[in-house]
Amino acid sequence: MGCSRPARTALPTHSDSSIGPAHLLAWAFPPKQIHEIKDFLLTARRKDARSVKIKRSKDVVKFKVRCSKYLYTLCVFDSEKAEKLKQSLPPGLSVQDL
Repeated sequence: MGCSRPARTALPTHSDSSIGPAHLLAWAFPPKQIHEIKDFLLTARRKDARSVKIKRSKDVVKFKVRCSKYLYTLCVFDSEKAEKLKQSLPPGLSVQDL
């Protein structure tokens, strides 16, 4: 006579899930692209900048700086400019060549 309801299931919480908050932040704040070298250097000199990854391909060199909230990317198409930019990165920043 009564309508049957589906059984209630508990929603997973952070303590139940293996996915940590860092993973959730990656989805909440997508990467930003920087178009000017000067802006990239200012971003790399910020207090919250942790590391720079340099990814080289056949025709482009990508510089990726990890800050507290966002990952910022600069694409450089001239290899000489890319070398110059690599030399002018802040010395305290960890640089990883991929």
